[in-house]
Amino acid sequence: MTNASQSEFISPFHRQSDSVVQPPAKPSPPQPTIPHLLPTSRLYLILGLGLLIPLGLAWIPGDGIELGWAAMLLFDIVVLMVTWVDYQRSQRWDIQITRHCDPRLSIGRDNPIHLTVTVGSGPGKARQAKLHLRDSYPQDFQVDQETLILQIAPHTDTDVTYHVFPPQRGAFQWQGVTLRLLSPQGFAWRAWQIPIETEVDVYPDLMGLRLLSVRLSLEAAGGLRRRQRTLGGTEFAELQEYNRGDDLRLIDWKATARRGHPLVRVCEPERDQPLLILLDRGRLMTAQVAGLKRFDWALNATLSLAMAGLRRGDRVGVCVFDNDIHTWIPPQSGNSYLSRILEQVYNLEPVMTESDYVAVASRVLSQYTRRALVVLLTDIVDAIASSELLAAMARLSPRFLPFCVALRDPLVDSQAHQALALTETAKDLQIQQLYEQAVALDLLHQRSVAFAQLQQQGVLVLDAPAPGISEQLVDRYLLLKARNRL
Repeated sequence: MTNASQSEFISPFHRQSDSVVQPPAKPSPPQPTIPHLLPTSRLYLILGLGLLIPLGLAWIPGDGIELGWAAMLLFDIVVLMVTWVDYQRSQRWDIQITRHCDPRLSIGRDNPIHLTVTVGSGPGKARQAKLHLRDSYPQDFQVDQETLILQIAPHTDTDVTYHVFPPQRGAFQWQGVTLRLLSPQGFAWRAWQIPIETEVDVYPDLMGLRLLSVRLSLEAAGGLRRRQRTLGGTEFAELQEYNRGDDLRLIDWKATARRGHPLVRVCEPERDQPLLILLDRGRLMTAQVAGLKRFDWALNATLSLAMAGLRRGDRVGVCVFDNDIHTWIPPQSGNSYLSRILEQVYNLEPVMTESDYVAVASRVLSQYTRRALVVLLTDIVDAIASSELLAAMARLSPRFLPFCVALRDPLVDSQAHQALALTETAKDLQIQQLYEQAVALDLLHQRSVAFAQLQQQGVLVLDAPAPGISEQLVDRYLLLKARNRL
């Protein structure tokens, strides 16, 4: 993705259309908190040792017990005074925090969040101190490190990084950073919060799009030219010197005679071919798969495929549907067209309605007469439950090249292929595991039967785990282009 196209990724999370990501209510701005003292386990241990004083003086005849309690009280007062002085020394540290992150985070990815700890002056002879940081990230986010621990020294800058995993798209806000600084003698923590507001928008997988952009750029620059020559094409691209292994039928004899050494014709796949992406947002796409909704994985794959199609010079269109067509983006070409597609689909959400596949197929048949690659991203249960889907794809096969893509749950794969060792213990648990494995195997079998019926009708199929669907779908598309299947 070029810098120009990245700059066109806008973030207007304020639309009020149906089934879109609505931003959470914006909380009130955080206020600076007054530092307060938190006792450490060392302080509790020392105070607990004070109980030994009355026990030791209890053997003194007369007023030994009263003397012991008085001594313990005096001991505790001295310890608390020392703790207060120790805490006051920790107040002399001058600490500031700044937060840095991308204003557009990617859903389903570990996004880095950087914190810079700037330390000014400290206590007189203090060289180092222990600092705990806890960032106020959005509640629904998952993090790899909830508490960051580091050693600080006066007049230093320290950078720390943690990662957040956003499970949904939308607008979110960080509030502040909670700090705990250990006093020099380790008797108390100085706890306070620094208010740092950071607003971010969670988009589809922009990280994956950037990586795909680099990959496509390398291919276009000739990094994988040999693979393109092997797979072939129909449109002439350029002449190159003959290398061992090149097809002899590609030698341009006229150019070879002029130059005096063998030259071969490099052909590339045709351009300006229609690519229609049908994205299902019905009931099946609401299920959670590997931490995200199945629709989120499909949306990421849609954008990746759209980028690959636009980079290959094809005209890409997107249709998002449930029981009716919700969003229709007509096919156009040009790398900048990806921004328009992203703007119209980035905040859509699945709905709990049954999808009407036949209506979508009829719409495609009524509007297009030229052969096109029609990619449907959905999920398949079995041949009976998905009979309407199978019928709709069969209607497309005579005129178009239909491609059915199903997003499989990797948990089903792991349950179906897990190794079970039968032992004499925990038989109830083993029976439960065998039952789950049998169900998972049956689900995979029923899916394979449905895919076999689609293939018999001339439909291309791809059944892959949801987290890896984007990469596999782009690979299949590039292979179809190279083999001139369109």
